[in-house]
Amino acid sequence: MSHLESLVLCREAQVSTLQSLFGERHHFSFPSIFIYGHTASGKTYVTQTLLKALERKTDEKLKSEKLLFKVLDKAEYLRDMEANLLPGFLRLQELTDRNVTVIFLSEIIWEKFRPNTGCFEPFVLYFPDYSIGNLQKILSHDHPPEYSADFYAAYINILLGVFYTVCRDLKELRHLAVLNFPKYCEPVVKGEAGERDTRKLWRNIEPHLKKAMQTVYLREISSSQWEKLQEEDTDTGQLKGLSAYTHVELPYYSKFILIAAYLASYNPARTDRRFFLKHHGKIKKTNFLKKHEKTSNHLLGPKPFPLDRLLAILYSIVDSRVAPTANIFSQITSLVTLQLLTLVGHDDQLDGPKYKCTVSLDFIRAIARTVNFDIIKYLYDFL
Repeated sequence: MSHLESLVLCREAQVSTLQSLFGERHHFSFPSIFIYGHTASGKTYVTQTLLKALERKTDEKLKSEKLLFKVLDKAEYLRDMEANLLPGFLRLQELTDRNVTVIFLSEIIWEKFRPNTGCFEPFVLYFPDYSIGNLQKILSHDHPPEYSADFYAAYINILLGVFYTVCRDLKELRHLAVLNFPKYCEPVVKGEAGERDTRKLWRNIEPHLKKAMQTVYLREISSSQWEKLQEEDTDTGQLKGLSAYTHVELPYYSKFILIAAYLASYNPARTDRRFFLKHHGKIKKTNFLKKHEKTSNHLLGPKPFPLDRLLAILYSIVDSRVAPTANIFSQITSLVTLQLLTLVGHDDQLDGPKYKCTVSLDFIRAIARTVNFDIIKYLYDFL
């Protein structure tokens, strides 16, 4: 395995494509490259690693040829800026007559960037989500030198067995792996078990991993804070859920799913057409009021809604085209596991599952702000 391959695992196809696009220092490279994929799919890390490797192998003579790379991470923010910025970056090589490549990194597909007036088209490269096999390989590669690779790989296998259905974010899983590894090692350190006593190690770590389920995406939970929580004799039910915190790092689409769930919980179903269809005209609240609706829906609490209504609202508000894939459904399941949504069962055998959103208005407004979504104008109570 080469040095570069040991640094960038499970992204061989993307690395090969980018290397061919970057070319040699004395060649003009592709003017612009648009890289997209979900959170923690390796976009930024792979790009930075390749550029550093390219810089190291460049001699002083070739450095004078002025090949430059401009990397714009979170490129989706360009859409909220001056209209001429994006076309300008796409044509930067032409406008400056320099060997410069602009690399856009985004979680949103290129079609949501393309101006109506047309523009220079970048080379588009997709980074898919890591599979469970990819995650096992990458996380196992991080094993501490004082423990064997097999011992750490067994730990990662247990970790993914618990968290994979809830979280597929590589950064978050790495965070969880670091937080919980000392507890996994505890019986070995105390001399109560050997590295191969998998069953005994699992019994020791299982209750702590279940407790850790409620800290997924909580970046303010440090290693020292987590150790203090583990020392306390508290049941998992007594821990604060995610909605008790002010800063939660949910995946991009999970944020929109949660927003859609909140709207479905607190808006009457018959207002969906008015809120989410184009050319619906102005809403007159008096036309909708009935006796039982005179009380604020927020005072009455969240109401259950079916899955198809959640998806319909999601497709209306999300910033890019979303297909009903397993990835979306797994994120819904994750939000239920994290106690941000509640599964309330079926009304009858023909009906699908129903959910309720369990977060507060302040919490959902904080989530909405991170994706520049004005949730208040879509809430019936605030008309």
